[in-house]
Amino acid sequence: MALYGLLADIHGNREALAAALAELDRRQVRRLLCLGDIVGYNADPDECVSMLRERAALAIVGNHDLIGLGRLDFARCSNKAMYSLKRTRRSLSAASAAYLAALPDHRVIEERVVLVHGGVRDVEQYMVNGAHIKQNAEYLGADYPAARLCFFGHSHEQKIYRVDGDGVEELPCQPHNALSRDALYFVNPGSVDASRKHAHKFAECAILDTGAATLEFLRLPYDAAATEAKAAVFGYRITPWMDRLYAWRRRLVRRDRRRAAAR
Repeated sequence: MALYGLLADIHGNREALAAALAELDRRQVRRLLCLGDIVGYNADPDECVSMLRERAALAIVGNHDLIGLGRLDFARCSNKAMYSLKRTRRSLSAASAAYLAALPDHRVIEERVVLVHGGVRDVEQYMVNGAHIKQNAEYLGADYPAARLCFFGHSHEQKIYRVDGDGVEELPCQPHNALSRDALYFVNPGSVDASRKHAHKFAECAILDTGAATLEFLRLPYDAAATEAKAAVFGYRITPWMDRLYAWRRRLVRRDRRRAAAR
């Protein structure tokens, strides 16, 4: 039984990660769990890897990490993600690449807590509604029958779902949440990186106390302007004309695939 800090979707955002780590340090949370997507979108992939390694974080690999390594293709990426990840591939150091390549695609903590990035069996699946949660609860039961808590990332929104038999209930994301030890929960701690968000620019994370069975959601301010400035200067932000070019290329690929399938 211990206190854990949950981090997800850092995406090379050093300023946001520093804000989250500072708050977790202030709360004396020493054990860190990372749900993947350490790189992508922003200009400090190596620095974010180093910050996690220095704290001996238990991390798993996300789809952006796999794409950054060249182990996953761009087929399910947005134009923005594809453009930034091509830059990540060019800038990622050998040491950071080796670290990411060694990460597992899931972890089990204290036998009852499972860490995944997207879905339980699909690193690129977005779990954004009750039907997705129900499907993945079935996968979780088959793959990790002792699990009562599944942490996931990828969708960049703080969420908590409770699964009761065939029913799935999305619970309000209160700052402080008491968890039943007998229920099954799926929890997204939110995204450390807020570059994709429009309503707010906060570094999101969570604190899990497995002894007290409580979960706390955090939203922390950070210097988003500095993150955006670096991303633009170092070539991580797609320009409008390049966005149109990427879209045109995708249409050509889809057209060629349809023609090949019709033959």
